[in-house]
Amino acid sequence: MNSDFSEEKYEKAILELFQDVLGYHVECGYDIDRDYENPLYIPVLEDCLRSINRDVPSEAIDEAIRRLQDFGLGNLEFKNNLFTSYLQNGINVSYVSDGEERHVIVKLIDFDDVDRNDFRVVNQWTVTNVSEDENRRPDIVVFVNGLPLVVMELKSPSREEVDVSDAYTQLKNQMNKIPRLFYYNAFCVMSNMEINKAGTLTSSEDRFMEWKSTDGSYESTEFADYNTFFEGIFEKNRFIDILRNFLLFSKDGQSYSKILGAYHQYFAVRKAVMSTLEAIESNHKAGVFWHTQGSGKSLSMVFYVHLLEQLMSNPTFVIVTDRNDLDNQLFAQFSHCSEFLRQKPVQAESKDDLKELLNNRQANGIFFTTIQKFDDSEESLTDRDDVIVITDEAHRSQYSLETKVDTRTGKIIVGDARRLRDALPNATYIGFTGTPISSKDKSTREIFGNYIDIYDMTQSVEDKATVPIYYEDRVVNLKLDKNVLHEIDDKYDELAMNAQNSNIEKSKKELSRMEVILGSKETINTLVDDILKHYEENREYLLTGKAMIVAYSRDIAIKIYRRILEIRPNWQKKVNVIMTSSNKDPEEWHEIIGTKKHKTELARKFKDDNDPFKIAIVVDMWLTGFDVPSLATMYVYKPMKGHTLMQAIARVNRVYKDKEGGLIVDYIGLSNALKEAMRDYTANDKKNYGDTSIENTAYPEFQKQLEICEDLFYGYNFSDFYGESNLKRADAIKGGVNFIESKNSEDAEDIYLKESLKLKQALSLCRSKATEDERMDAAYFVAVRSLLSQITKKGQISLKEINNQINQLLKHSVKSNGIINLFEGGQEEISLFDPKYLEKIAAMPEVNLARKMLEKILNDQIRIYRKTNVVKSEQFSQLLNDTINNYINGHITNEDVINELIKMGKDIKQAQNEGEKLGLTTEEQAFYDAITKPEGIKDFYNNEELIKMTHELTRKLNETKTIDWRKKKSARAKMKVQVKRLLKQYDYPPKGLDEAMKTVIQQCELMADNL
Repeated sequence: MNSDFSEEKYEKAILELFQDVLGYHVECGYDIDRDYENPLYIPVLEDCLRSINRDVPSEAIDEAIRRLQDFGLGNLEFKNNLFTSYLQNGINVSYVSDGEERHVIVKLIDFDDVDRNDFRVVNQWTVTNVSEDENRRPDIVVFVNGLPLVVMELKSPSREEVDVSDAYTQLKNQMNKIPRLFYYNAFCVMSNMEINKAGTLTSSEDRFMEWKSTDGSYESTEFADYNTFFEGIFEKNRFIDILRNFLLFSKDGQSYSKILGAYHQYFAVRKAVMSTLEAIESNHKAGVFWHTQGSGKSLSMVFYVHLLEQLMSNPTFVIVTDRNDLDNQLFAQFSHCSEFLRQKPVQAESKDDLKELLNNRQANGIFFTTIQKFDDSEESLTDRDDVIVITDEAHRSQYSLETKVDTRTGKIIVGDARRLRDALPNATYIGFTGTPISSKDKSTREIFGNYIDIYDMTQSVEDKATVPIYYEDRVVNLKLDKNVLHEIDDKYDELAMNAQNSNIEKSKKELSRMEVILGSKETINTLVDDILKHYEENREYLLTGKAMIVAYSRDIAIKIYRRILEIRPNWQKKVNVIMTSSNKDPEEWHEIIGTKKHKTELARKFKDDNDPFKIAIVVDMWLTGFDVPSLATMYVYKPMKGHTLMQAIARVNRVYKDKEGGLIVDYIGLSNALKEAMRDYTANDKKNYGDTSIENTAYPEFQKQLEICEDLFYGYNFSDFYGESNLKRADAIKGGVNFIESKNSEDAEDIYLKESLKLKQALSLCRSKATEDERMDAAYFVAVRSLLSQITKKGQISLKEINNQINQLLKHSVKSNGIINLFEGGQEEISLFDPKYLEKIAAMPEVNLARKMLEKILNDQIRIYRKTNVVKSEQFSQLLNDTINNYINGHITNEDVINELIKMGKDIKQAQNEGEKLGLTTEEQAFYDAITKPEGIKDFYNNEELIKMTHELTRKLNETKTIDWRKKKSARAKMKVQVKRLLKQYDYPPKGLDEAMKTVIQQCELMADNL
């Protein structure tokens, strides 16, 4: 890539794409005469609203515009939620005509005729923060009809010191500094050409997502370029569609979460809607929507229902699950999105309630029910053909068309799906699933038809919509008889596949014998001891430490809970049991299980990353539809098969910060069941995830990376790290960084940071498999990485942060109890330009580390000068570059370069002190430096005159400064005239020193550039 492809050039490239490819009108914000306190493009807004609401009186349009500028009280999310409703549904305003009050909807966008809308992009759109008298300018704002709907922050593709994360930080800062702009925000974009992502104002950085297709194909999305991203989202028809149908607020109490549909959801929901409309006119089989667990299936259902509401005339939706807890979870998701759906969903409480809801209903309604509520009645609840039945996990065994005879009683048993069909004979059926339909399953295809869209695990992980799942076998630790485990497996399979009541009772009796074995005191003690050992040594300090234990039965869940508290009595808040209750439960269970309200509170606590509740013991609840992104570990002590197994283990596949993957720890022998479950997955999934054992995946990768890091440290002895002395351990870590920095290769630092990160990630998954020596070696390499990354990352060095981070890391990895002090005085924050501190760095025996730290400190200060002080920036930047180049070229030694850097640090500190002595602010000192830069200038003026000149110039510029200075030639020319006129009063510059004025003007321009 061109090394000088600056942010400004990239910005121009994006503007050209919008203009030449997408057909948007392009403008520069500096050329638009407007009120910077108002982020709306008022003239365009007024013209567009009158154009697309031609039959609406002018006073109603004016009222709508007034409402757009006054959202009343509330936080940013509240106001943006209100605006999003205006955007999608129009503004309901009242006006008086012929003495009567009338109401009318003023549309902000013409969704029916895209060409009647105004699309434009504006770069450098300035918005003023009134309270702080501060201006902020996003790189690019996308307007539709004068509404600033998308804010973009771009970063240079060629500058290594910045990345796309800086763009995210800028977006969040703008939300704090100029929130008024974000009242109208649909979503945000961050891009540096290589990485291009979109997210909403409530999205964390890891939830900003790429858009990898322009046509719904997943075939070539691995390396989607920025053209695909911008054309995929901002093609006018698609952009308008996204704004109306794939942008929503999920509201839970006072908590708002704004969601932008991902590209796979957009195209799949579109396909599903088209398939449904076709099915209504034909066989009523809309198909099966297979998107892997964790990729947003329930939200896809919400988008699907909303879009069909737009295209059909008052359809009725019946959403069917086979379990009460799943029904509750899905109902809650739809309830949180009720404003987007423009109607409140209703949950059927009983069979009679379901009949009441559906019988003879003529229009609308979103009804939730379990399939068991449909009885054997041959009468239909409605014969309408605009009823859409949505089933979640459509291929479960309960959804059967078959009619069977109970061989014990002779009773005819009608399949659940047959009863559903009889109740809603003309409805259209669509199935949503997170796992594939079994090749042996004929009923699902007979009910729903074929696949509409497939978004598999491979694609989901590639898109970072989910993380991969890994498997660790610890069955052997329980010392159970293998034959017992195989028998359990077979009987559970029989129970799952054969749903006749007589067979269930028979299987339960046989399984009760197995429960005696699995629930024995000796076995439970061994199980819990091993879980605690594994958790405390390997998983407790990973991410938030959230883990789930899946118990074989309710009785065993209680036993596990009691055993844990017996060993760890202070874990009362840390571990809880979540399972259904029964009237037959022993009295002592009631306090442990609690009420429905108690379970709801536990769910809230487990989703809270900071809550002390870390370990959830479950049986069936929370194994489907329950999302905790930071959950990374599941201990399984329950045989599961097929889709039930895959849905359960998907609890750990959610994306969260630095989460490398989810880990399933098996105590029941799931290996064969996992392989069997993978048979119906796509070829890519079988290739990539057919074997997820950490012994065959993460552990070999860890050993490979460990060997690479050992090779990178060839020639350096870090054996002191293994000793008991914390002082020697600290020296070994600093010495490691010193060793990496001593290498002549320019990219040695980057290579080590990259390879040690891979080591750290692999270790997070297979720590329990690593030997003690391997864990210690890895702990050392990761500690060196932590220190190295701290002194090379952007931003100022914090010695306190470095010491704390290293201590936490070693406490968890090598169980170090002492305090490691890498840098003397590092427990307190001190001035990095304190002469005593600089001398301490110079005296460090690790000369390469000392040089790197000094270089980092100076670079950070010079970076500040680049935005504030032209003279100091040039002076110290040149000095630093010359010094480092002389060192690289071998002209000076390590000792020489350290002395030069120390001197430079002292010079910077002295320069700061001189300004204070002269009574100058930082801004004034910058102008003083510019005025006094020419050699011999003090031969013409005394210092009092120079200071007076500085004060006057700074005051005058602050009084007349305007954002137009930066881009408008006329405004910049006017500024130069003002400066020259003022300085002329002091006969500045003196004759023969005309170049002096050039430096002063450069300082003025720098001031303008950072307004």
